[in-house]
Amino acid sequence: MRNFIKVLVVSAVFVTGKVNAQMPHDAIYMSKGSVCVATLYGKSTWTNYWENSLKRSNSNIGMHTTQNVLVMPAIGITNRLNVILNLPYVWTQTSAGNLLGQKGLQDLSGWLKYKVLSTHGFSLHAVAGASLPIGKYVPDFLPMSIGLQCKTVSGRLIANYKHRPTGLYVNAHGTYLWRSNIKVDRDAYQADNRVYNTDEVGVPNAYDLGLRLGVLRKMWQTELWAERSSCTHGDYVRRNDMPFPTNNMQASTVGWYGKFQPRNIGLNARVGYVVDGRNVGQSTNYSVGVLYLFKL
Repeated sequence: MRNFIKVLVVSAVFVTGKVNAQMPHDAIYMSKGSVCVATLYGKSTWTNYWENSLKRSNSNIGMHTTQNVLVMPAIGITNRLNVILNLPYVWTQTSAGNLLGQKGLQDLSGWLKYKVLSTHGFSLHAVAGASLPIGKYVPDFLPMSIGLQCKTVSGRLIANYKHRPTGLYVNAHGTYLWRSNIKVDRDAYQADNRVYNTDEVGVPNAYDLGLRLGVLRKMWQTELWAERSSCTHGDYVRRNDMPFPTNNMQASTVGWYGKFQPRNIGLNARVGYVVDGRNVGQSTNYSVGVLYLFKL
């Protein structure tokens, strides 16, 4: 990582031709030896949340805000195989009440993305991912926690069709996420209407589905997207209680993504809104970022 940072600092190679930054859910690849580093700022706010299926607000919290800054390099190992890394710094706060927010490094995440098939505008992609907690944050202090402290492994399939003359594309993906158990700072906890006399908590596995419709041209991209994420099982937030890592968190989100990258420097933006959920806040979230592309 130190050598990578040195290369980033001293690199003065300006890339010409087609340049597109990529994410773990799209069909865009860095060519062999190319690196795109995205530096992003994100913010998510909510005042209403779902306590199981009951939508309500809580004046003791007011508006809940989560912010993050992250660095995400995407590295072209070959033209068909890329590595993507992500390490966010996250902090939380509320506009009312006495709950103190958390802040710090969250989880180091990485993905391997491989183009399995490409023919007549259609392509199929496989993504394997994993994450490891880096910061020593408290996971059982939701909604102020900045993460769940669990190790994860994920598998994703992406199907993409692009109409080459116009750049119009449609993209669909499905992901399954395996989560490890975590340790909490208590001798017992209540979940599933039972009391567990242990400090080990089973965090539910999860999955997500996504659909994107957009246009990708040489220097710019715009898309509309919809995603559904859910745990495979879990309990619910009890009446007037705080959330807990065992909760079955579900969310349906819609949004827009845009990018402008004429050469090696680019900008991107993303907006999302949770239209329905269970045991989550009805959040509005956005992110803006700077993209820097160079050749090793």
